[in-house]
Amino acid sequence: MISSANGLKACARAMDVLKAGGDTLEAVVQGVTLVEDDPNDTSVGYGGLPNEEGIVELDASVMHGPTRRAGSVASVRNIKNVARLAKLVMEQTDHVMIAGEGATRFARAWGIPEMNLLTERSRMAWMAWKQSQRDGEGRNNWTDGLDAPDAKPSAALRQIWPEASDEMIAWAFDVARRPPTGTINCLALNATGEMSGTTTTSGLAWKIPGRVGDSPIIGAGVYVDQEVGAAGSTGRGEENIRIAGAHTIVENMRHGMHPREAALDALKRIARNFHGDEKKLGSFDINFYALRKDGAYAGASLWNGRVRRGSVSGFQFAVNDGAESRLEKCVYLLERKA
Repeated sequence: MISSANGLKACARAMDVLKAGGDTLEAVVQGVTLVEDDPNDTSVGYGGLPNEEGIVELDASVMHGPTRRAGSVASVRNIKNVARLAKLVMEQTDHVMIAGEGATRFARAWGIPEMNLLTERSRMAWMAWKQSQRDGEGRNNWTDGLDAPDAKPSAALRQIWPEASDEMIAWAFDVARRPPTGTINCLALNATGEMSGTTTTSGLAWKIPGRVGDSPIIGAGVYVDQEVGAAGSTGRGEENIRIAGAHTIVENMRHGMHPREAALDALKRIARNFHGDEKKLGSFDINFYALRKDGAYAGASLWNGRVRRGSVSGFQFAVNDGAESRLEKCVYLLERKA
């Protein structure tokens, strides 16, 4: 099992399914469901950061190596476990992708309960973002009017959430300024060489409603050919879509590249789209994960990490090869300085 860094528990759960003789796709779906259920992961499922209207929209895809089948859903509202929903699309329809209200109706037809996916934590971050927006004159209709006494930006949040800690409110404003790109990708290889993969996400924070990233797109967010390997991605989906990253990596491995070099080549294609302009490239992050049929694997990132408090925090990914899940360092293409 390999996964993005938020998948330590997902890899462990998926490995348990494999050890019990379960299917590889069922393994990865059960794994990422733990993350979809976690309200503290603001990039996936319940508790994900919402679109610009404060509504959580989820995307997911699955691909099953043994049958070469795939399924995905996009812009889904009120359904928490969208990886499972994508698997239902694969298994129970003649389609590959269902989007928007149609996906919610499909889930409803199968008896999947609907729920409000916006937690108070994510709503606080969204409200901080709403308050941070300004027109050319510095005005914002979501803050105090001209006749209001001067107050700190956090005052309104404190009124709504009087029990929130200073750290939580500071977190909300930090997320508003620098919204994280998350997602979870999880790939599986069992002892008989069968492979599967899934990617699930709440997408880009504050996005235009209906925006679809790479996660539900077969060949971008995930791709599996168990004669060769599997790949997936997290981070800025728009750049991954433009190079069909997961498919590119699998094809690179087909032509003899190690997973590490295959993923770095995909990152080079992204850099080429910006003519190597590191100022523009520095405005986003993207990570790839690659697993070859012989068990070789790699995680690769565009940058060596994020700058936090004067130092660079390196990107990692999760691995489970039968024992405890662990984090390993991603190789990287470009280097940020502290």
